[in-house]
Amino acid sequence: MPHQTPKSMTDELGAWNNGAGIPLETWTECEGNYRLAVGYAALLWPRFEAVGKYILVEGVSKENIEGFENQAGSTPKGVEWVLNHWHLADLHIHDDDNLSADKLLFVGNIVKEMWEAKLQTQFPDRPCTVEFYVPDDPEELWEYQVSFWQTAWDADEQE
Repeated sequence: MPHQTPKSMTDELGAWNNGAGIPLETWTECEGNYRLAVGYAALLWPRFEAVGKYILVEGVSKENIEGFENQAGSTPKGVEWVLNHWHLADLHIHDDDNLSADKLLFVGNIVKEMWEAKLQTQFPDRPCTVEFYVPDDPEELWEYQVSFWQTAWDADEQE
């Protein structure tokens, strides 16, 4: 089966209602389901935890932390960044035909805002920087990533 050009969200929404289109929220009500809603909630509003000096997505093992700490040139910022990063294309690993830059930009910006709000609420005394990495080539769809680190690590790296 040949690879199809993915539809943009504008095209997807415009195809509904005999070509008159529908709002994104209405499309979600028609296409979604409660199982996915639960999964999206867990992915988009993850549980964060303090693990020693780090703030991490819940469930990172001490062995994994130590593995990154023990790498040459390791910094606390780098450890947090790599252990907290999420490739947005992993949201639906079996839906490459519908993956497009406009969708990743939309989701990435929203995830950045959500993680910023959650981290600020959960760790008000430990400010974090949330980064939405967009590749120079917008068609490198597997490179769109969101991650975070404690802002205090930035000062440590400049010393």
